Amino acid sequence: MHAAILASGHISVSGAKNLFDFVRRLRIRGRNSPLPALSFSRPLVLLQSDDWGRVGVRDREGYEQLRASGIHLGENPYDYYSLETAEDVIALRDMLKRHRDSTGRPACLVMNFLLANLDFQKTADAGFKDIHLMPLSQGLPGAWERPGLFEAYRQGISDDVFYPALHGLTHFCRLAVERALTLPGDRNNLLHTLWKAETPYIYWRMPWIGYEYSNPEKPQAGFLDAGTQSNLIAEAAREFQKVFATAPLSACAPGYRANGDTHRAWSECGVRVVQNGSGGALPPHMDKWEILNLHRTIDVEPFERGLPLEKYMQLAERCFERGIPAIVSMHSINFHSSLKDFRGPALRVLDEFLGALEAKHPDLLYVHDMNLYELVAKGKFKGPRGPVSVEVKQGGSRSRSMTLGAN
Repeated sequence: MHAAILASGHISVSGAKNLFDFVRRLRIRGRNSPLPALSFSRPLVLLQSDDWGRVGVRDREGYEQLRASGIHLGENPYDYYSLETAEDVIALRDMLKRHRDSTGRPACLVMNFLLANLDFQKTADAGFKDIHLMPLSQGLPGAWERPGLFEAYRQGISDDVFYPALHGLTHFCRLAVERALTLPGDRNNLLHTLWKAETPYIYWRMPWIGYEYSNPEKPQAGFLDAGTQSNLIAEAAREFQKVFATAPLSACAPGYRANGDTHRAWSECGVRVVQNGSGGALPPHMDKWEILNLHRTIDVEPFERGLPLEKYMQLAERCFERGIPAIVSMHSINFHSSLKDFRGPALRVLDEFLGALEAKHPDLLYVHDMNLYELVAKGKFKGPRGPVSVEVKQGGSRSRSMTLGAN
């Protein structure tokens, strides 16, 4: 592979630094206390999606190899998690391009990428004693093939319907998996079986692998230490730069497991926005690391459980009534088709939902994470026809950015 997938059409790193400096000055003027909850004067819609670039079950050949090894696949939707194809990404891109907000801008999906996969061959050559990774910048491991996939990513970014963000390197906790490799037993055997079929893991079958920054089991349970997290995030950020020719400005922790050390490490790498999982319609807020925290408010996951359109609309209306963005969570598996057609139903659901939102809210705006950061800092962001202004309030009053006369 693979030339860098240039993240064109988005705010530059230098532009983000200027906004960051502006937000920092606001916090200093506010006696260095975190900004309170934020609300917005127009209906805003963000689409966020995790797990892009991560391989799973290697299509039909890998699926049958795992079945022949005694793994009874088909019991859970994630048994069909594989990897998006170019056709999947193109179909998603084309659907998003058909949807336009009040400024004529298309809907935009924030795609959280994992920047490395297991290097199955090197790991096998080492006797399954050490974990070896293949960076996404070097392509896909082993017999994995996805012709045109990276070009499809690039085109969607160029069309302003995809916005790349940082998810991590591996998704799983390396400490937990390395421990399983040292101990004989079922866990060790399962890893060997999966890796021989070039499948890294199937999480629901092995939750003991944890998440990248969090180890689920003793003797070292809990979040990884600050130094380890910092190194992992710095490495992921470097790989992101190689793939997208820009630094990551938004991030989402695997499994949404993050603590203060995670946020500090993100901030040191230039991340300005952090995506948090759902669990309540919480408003955006700025934390002490000058990172804008966003909380997902609507889970749209047809691969797992579909809801009627009326329910999705009801959830969105609750957000708009409170002045907070409707932040839709939709994992990448929804758009997979190589093992099972999740893509067709998911595109129909999202297409219908976005169409209903546009029909009901003629002043609706589609934004991505850094657009929201710009709004908080300056009260406007760059749209296709010029600046788009939105009144931002904090804790019932006008935003400091606007009170201080930002341009």
